[in-house]
Amino acid sequence: MTQYNYQDHFEQTAQPYQQQGFEQSYQQPAQQGLEQSYQQPGLEQPYQQPQQSAQLAGQFAQRFQLLAGNIERIIRGKHEAIELALICLFSEGHLLVEDVPGTGKTTLARSLAASVDAEWRRIQFTPDLLPSDITGVSIFNQAHQKFEFHHGPVFANIVLADEINRASPKTQAALLEVMEERRVTVDAEPHPVPRPFMVVATQNPVDMDGTYPLPEAQLDRFLMKISVGYPDHVSEVEVLKGMPTGPQVERLPVVARSSDVAGMIDFASRIHVADAVYDYIVALCSATRTSPHLRLGASPRGSLALLRAARVKAAAAGRHYVVPEDVKTLAAPVLAHRLILTPEAELREVTAAAALGEILAGMPVPQAA
Repeated sequence: MTQYNYQDHFEQTAQPYQQQGFEQSYQQPAQQGLEQSYQQPGLEQPYQQPQQSAQLAGQFAQRFQLLAGNIERIIRGKHEAIELALICLFSEGHLLVEDVPGTGKTTLARSLAASVDAEWRRIQFTPDLLPSDITGVSIFNQAHQKFEFHHGPVFANIVLADEINRASPKTQAALLEVMEERRVTVDAEPHPVPRPFMVVATQNPVDMDGTYPLPEAQLDRFLMKISVGYPDHVSEVEVLKGMPTGPQVERLPVVARSSDVAGMIDFASRIHVADAVYDYIVALCSATRTSPHLRLGASPRGSLALLRAARVKAAAAGRHYVVPEDVKTLAAPVLAHRLILTPEAELREVTAAAALGEILAGMPVPQAA
């Protein structure tokens, strides 16, 4: 069993770090009971010492839980799904929410957007939607005698792609470039989208009439795929009691600015990862490529996605280093949708999550020294 120190050589590996907006205090709206001010001392200083990084990780966790609690005002009893959505946001990834109608898929995305003081847009995907309806189009300006680019709704910080599988593959492909490279190319001219940028897509797995399943290339662009699921009895009762005068998305207080989110993303990207954890992530993804249940395993993009998500998971727990449990917890939502089963496994009704769980169970976990 591999022995290692999670914080080994931390002082040598930490890089200088300049925050962008996260160092400033943020006054919460008093009328919502969020009157506490979060002053971030010292974030403008070089990020070098473990003591400093531990303090910053604690501040990250505090802001993370504040955002999660704000969203839980609307989405009751779904703390895990909310945390995964926030991990996706701070990993600079994209989220695919698949569930039956009425479980709060769209509400989760709207609540996330409402909690962050950032620009957001909603695109209702339909069979007649065109790629230019998403990315934008060049229109000839007669006054200036030249073409001018008019930005589409994808140019926002958070983009809600509602029922993404109802649009044609041609329209779905309009998101491929922007989800990976964070820019849109129209008439050979690149147009960058703002930062942070996140696509939250929803789809219904039950009603398959008039839908176009997402191809593997597009599924691989999503950092996570999650389900919200039905609420428990107590949570559903609270939802009923709160209608129609209870908390609503439109009245959610803003608890973070876009500059705060950008700063938290930068901080999370510098969370320390020991060599043994790198090896564990690569070994896990490599095992999916040789599993007898799978004909397509996780690509290197999956390895990178799991690493980014594990760093945010560690910071959300108030740690400045990643532990193997962070990787194990996030393996299913990050990797399962990237895996394709063999026909034999499908006949035996083996799921991708079950195949991944079998791999995790048989793989030794690095132990702390």
